[in-house]
Amino acid sequence: MTTEAPPPERDTQTSTAQPTTESFVQVQQSTEFGELRRTYRSFAFPLTIAFIAWYLLYVLLSNYAGGFMGTKLFGNINVALVFGLAQFLTTFLIAWFYSRHAAAKLDPKAEAIKSRMEADA
Repeated sequence: MTTEAPPPERDTQTSTAQPTTESFVQVQQSTEFGELRRTYRSFAFPLTIAFIAWYLLYVLLSNYAGGFMGTKLFGNINVALVFGLAQFLTTFLIAWFYSRHAAAKLDPKAEAIKSRMEADA
């Protein structure tokens, strides 16, 4: 004996008209969207490249500079452990920095584009 779940309820008050494909293409070709994309890329690409270089430095030093990475700094804490923990710290700092950047520079531009598209739909 199987029972079927009732169909999901639809909230007709919150549904909005969807923009057409043509309006998406038009917005994608607009200077406002190009500026939004440039703002994102000018932040994301350099930071991504810097982080990958930092990570590769850690990996290469771990493989080829064992003596340096094994240097004890204090107690049983060595350079490799500090570099490894710095990788986590760097990741969290980048995420925090990106959230601030997005809230200040990307979200307002994206919201303006979204509002205009929904108003036109």
